[in-house]
Amino acid sequence: MIRRLERKDAEFMLEWMHDKQDIRRAFRSPFEKSTVESVTAFIDNSFTDANRHFAIVNDADEYLGTVSLKNISQEDRSAEYAIVVRKSARGTGAAKLATEEVLDYAFHMLGLHRVYLNVLAKNEHARHFYTKCGFEYEGTSKDAILLDGRYESLAWYGLIRDKK
Repeated sequence: MIRRLERKDAEFMLEWMHDKQDIRRAFRSPFEKSTVESVTAFIDNSFTDANRHFAIVNDADEYLGTVSLKNISQEDRSAEYAIVVRKSARGTGAAKLATEEVLDYAFHMLGLHRVYLNVLAKNEHARHFYTKCGFEYEGTSKDAILLDGRYESLAWYGLIRDKK
């Protein structure tokens, strides 16, 4: 289940943000430098016309992760998808359920036509997950980003409303 992020989620968000091994493997942002204050500020500004960040929660309303629609364009009727889950939520099906809910929100509430994402090309686990969720591989941008002193390629995926 998804809901808007709340301040009470901050401490759980910091858990994954401070996991240096996981974060360096999947993100460019310096999340390891995040503080309660910076995360709280993010939460306070997490629901705008351009970005919608949702908490993934269990039946007890415990924060399990964040699923997002970013760079929302009403002109192009598109948005970028992103997801991160706490280690304790991996393998529970929460990420797939949250993805289905946020895609339903994107297509039916926001009226979007396309949702897209990029992922490190070498992240086979994530790529399999995105395909399982209905995203289609669109291509690879070779040596697209510099990460830890090495160039990495990005795989791009998209999902068109009519094909969902």
